[in-house]
Amino acid sequence: MAEFSITINGKNLSVDVDPTTPLLWVLRDHLKLVGTKYGCGIAQCGACTVHFNGTAVRSCQLPISAAADNKITTIEGLSENGDHPVQKAWLEHDVPQCGYCQAGQIMSASALLERNPNPSDKDIENAMSGNICRCGTYTRIKAAIKTASDSQIA
Repeated sequence: MAEFSITINGKNLSVDVDPTTPLLWVLRDHLKLVGTKYGCGIAQCGACTVHFNGTAVRSCQLPISAAADNKITTIEGLSENGDHPVQKAWLEHDVPQCGYCQAGQIMSASALLERNPNPSDKDIENAMSGNICRCGTYTRIKAAIKTASDSQIA
């Protein structure tokens, strides 16, 4: 066990865990931030996506030792009231069906729009390619990202 300092959603926290513990389990089990979901455990589905210094990363494969002393944003920290442009667009386009992948999808989409406020269809497809939706709402996801993009530009 070791103590790690980490900034989660703007709050400086410390956790005492095994250095190899994936960030996902630190978030869920130690910090009780359960919005980030476990999907596959091998960084292939995107359900566990968080922002690591502003970049979308898979938290299931990121050891806490690599995450320490960095800024992590989870779905809980994206906006205080669920009013981030991507979250609002998600509701407008009725994206979620089962909803399981949505936190990861939203985190990937918001990271995309942060670095590219006016993405092309190809940009969206490339950025979202690592996020799997078993319900197949990809068309609505793309439409929601475009709506969020438009609302950020306006």
